Amino acid sequence: MLSRERALELVNANLTKKNLVKHVLAVEAIMRALARRLGENEEIWGLAGLLHDLDYERTMNDPAGHGRLTVEMIAGLDLPPEIDRAVLAHAGHAPCNSLMDKAICCSDPVTGLIVASALMHPAKRLSGIDPDFVGNRFKEKRFAAGASREAIAGCRELGLELHEFFRISIDAMSGIAADLEL
Repeated sequence: MLSRERALELVNANLTKKNLVKHVLAVEAIMRALARRLGENEEIWGLAGLLHDLDYERTMNDPAGHGRLTVEMIAGLDLPPEIDRAVLAHAGHAPCNSLMDKAICCSDPVTGLIVASALMHPAKRLSGIDPDFVGNRFKEKRFAAGASREAIAGCRELGLELHEFFRISIDAMSGIAADLEL
């Protein structure tokens, strides 16, 4: 199977925007934490999170191609097929059927909500926020408006309430706070 190191090389070769690299690292961290919590394969889930937006800079003006190009880019890299399905599901090109599909679909937008919450907090650090703080921001529809509340609430399909999902996500991102510069 493709190593994390090689996957990170692919990320760095294809994503030049610093915030986009931080985003995929955050999704990877959350996916790994969710895999641990749900008894799933942490390596596979982490790779899905790390690679899910590999094509974003090439497809940002082509939503129909987003995800599909990533699947083409990772073809032949000795990855399990469920990663392809999760990549396509997060981009809206396949239904969120498996636990991994559902996890990536709620993990992707929650990173934006959490980063925005941290940046608006006086501490401007992940260490300054908690699930209640993020939950209050979640209720403010105009706050981090690009973070789909519906997709985030999909965490319930993983058997997680919002508060617990926010805790898992904040803790996962806090574990890589230096990489996220938060």
